[in-house]
Amino acid sequence: MLQLNNITAGYGKIVALTDVSLHVDDGEIVTIIGANGAGKSTMLKMISGLVTPTAGEIIYCGEKLPNSVGKITAAGITHVPEGRCVFPSLSVKDNLIMGGYLRPWKEINESMDDVFQLFPRLKERIKQPAGTLSGGEQQMLAIGRGVMSHPKLMMFDEPSLGLAPMVVQEIFEFFPKVNKERGITMIVIEQNAKMAFKVADRAYVLENGKIVREGKSDELMHDESIIKAYLGG
Repeated sequence: MLQLNNITAGYGKIVALTDVSLHVDDGEIVTIIGANGAGKSTMLKMISGLVTPTAGEIIYCGEKLPNSVGKITAAGITHVPEGRCVFPSLSVKDNLIMGGYLRPWKEINESMDDVFQLFPRLKERIKQPAGTLSGGEQQMLAIGRGVMSHPKLMMFDEPSLGLAPMVVQEIFEFFPKVNKERGITMIVIEQNAKMAFKVADRAYVLENGKIVREGKSDELMHDESIIKAYLGG
């Protein structure tokens, strides 16, 4: 579904990614792990059209990725950003409507019912301003907002950040469920490598803007060097 070929990208003179190549197959969950500053968030921003690569190419569904955020979203890619980034003064309902802005209005309510099946707690808070929700509820809303666009590929940036362990467990149960039931391909950027390995089919390890390891998640999570560096072993 997605292929990055020899990508280099950054911010002005700061290079965040260097000669990065990876692929995500249709129906997979792929996780990318790495320390702070490794370039993980830059990678998702680049796929979303927020950062322009200086070298290399991105291929999506067999064609070159469009060059604008709107076209990328319309093509079926949704980005759930780090820190949730909900619209705090808008209600839960209006946040969800914003997520479906590219879809026909008649499909919005149907999509919203779909989200409420995934996260019933959001339905209970449908009229509540998003800024008054708990951190876990805001994360559910950010994910639900992404689901509203009926994506082919969903990308998640640090979904466990700042959440209580019980809420993290609930959020991570979402990934395999939606992946299997709805066929949504996923990229999960996560510092909680143990949780990420449990839900992902394959994993890449990013260090200083370069891919240094890749493989099946169940193999990497038993690798001594990975355990020592990322799993607290």
